[in-house]
Amino acid sequence: MTGRRRPWLSRLDRSLYRRVPRRSAGLAAVLPPVGRLAHRGALWLALAAVLAGTGGRFGRRAAIRGLLASGLASAVANGPVKAVARRQRPSRSRLMARLPGFPAPSTSSFPSAHTAAGFAFAVGAAQELPATAVPLALVASGVALSRVHAGVHYPLDVAGGMAIGAGAGLATRRFWPVAPKRAARAATAAPADVEPSPDGAGLVLVVNPSAGRGGGPEEQLAALLPAAEVVVVDEGDDLEAALRAASGRALALGVAGGDGTVNTAAAVAAEHDLCLVVVPAGTLNHFAGALGLASVDDAATAVREGRAVAVDRGVIDGRTFLNTASIGDYVELVDAREQLEDRIGKWPAMAVALTQVLRHSAPVELELDGEPARVWMIFIGNCAYHPAGFGPSWRERLDDGQLDVRIVHADRPWSRARLVASVLTGRLARCRAYEQRFQRELRVRSRQGPLRLARDGETFDGSEEFTIAKAAEPLVVYAPRP
Repeated sequence: MTGRRRPWLSRLDRSLYRRVPRRSAGLAAVLPPVGRLAHRGALWLALAAVLAGTGGRFGRRAAIRGLLASGLASAVANGPVKAVARRQRPSRSRLMARLPGFPAPSTSSFPSAHTAAGFAFAVGAAQELPATAVPLALVASGVALSRVHAGVHYPLDVAGGMAIGAGAGLATRRFWPVAPKRAARAATAAPADVEPSPDGAGLVLVVNPSAGRGGGPEEQLAALLPAAEVVVVDEGDDLEAALRAASGRALALGVAGGDGTVNTAAAVAAEHDLCLVVVPAGTLNHFAGALGLASVDDAATAVREGRAVAVDRGVIDGRTFLNTASIGDYVELVDAREQLEDRIGKWPAMAVALTQVLRHSAPVELELDGEPARVWMIFIGNCAYHPAGFGPSWRERLDDGQLDVRIVHADRPWSRARLVASVLTGRLARCRAYEQRFQRELRVRSRQGPLRLARDGETFDGSEEFTIAKAAEPLVVYAPRP
């Protein structure tokens, strides 16, 4: 519509568009590079890499949620909304200075998909890392302004993109709830089970230098707990043997490493009735995170305060697990990833391995507590995990006495596709291919010979018949105050 017949909102929109200061030297220096970086999502991929690399567990969650939200917003804005809106772009005659690096788009002007993707990333990531809310919002706002400044969108277009992006960021909570920032709860251990030590006297701490990204914490530990004995395991030496030797002269046993290393130490500590000190020094550090241990300093503080909690210890086929165990597809996924990660890196290897497993894996024939079952995968959590649907992420307690058993059945056509569709639509509770149960013990018998099993991300050759259960006695672990 033109002239006086043009709706007032459209007239206001175009009036605001004409008032954007395109000749400003400051804006001209800042906005074009920001807009170019946002093209095809490169800016959000780079920010996701920074968050994942520097933000720990919640940084990784923020990166994933931000990218998921950004992809969702881009699909909605570029798809159905543009198809319905069909708004013309600003007139060529009014593009006083189309900026270098901004191609003339031919799609609908409403909404701005670049703006939608940016605000979706900001809202999604900020839910996991609230401290990033302001800087990410500023970056997303810069992208929005760059689209108007470049003459490819009206202000109303970027306002629509903001709304779509914010909605997409919040919509991710529908299929992936935001994890709480507090540690999981557990009963405080009896004073007789703990050896308070302001300087670390009586503590023998074994460091696995091959865990995580390298660069062991031994110097920091020696400074924070000067009376503790710190043992660094040489490359290729037997970690379990070093832990057993340390347990013979320790009042408390400590370990620095990832979840697999902590599992080994937990088994030794339980066997010798010792309190365990966990120093997060791995890649993911799920158990340390559940305890509220984010750094070496957190672990040292817990030792100095002499505070410990009594947590459940799971056992699968005679081996300890503190977080999760599994049977089926996930085990194949870990094995396939480990074959590739030295060559292409851990996360690219995970993507390739996932593709291979989805294409070539076969169901597992089992008996569960005497009942026949044909399954794709079984997840076993040490205590109840949340959310209740697929994709478990956190625990509220570490001492509830339960195994969280989640089964993807393979006795129905397209069971895995049904599972994915149910997760995305929030209808998992009604999916017949999925089952969740809570129990203290699960008896498993394979009908196809010995199984490969996984515990806390590490695989091993299991038996043909075995039990998954809670250990009779809790594990005492140093933990910071809530």
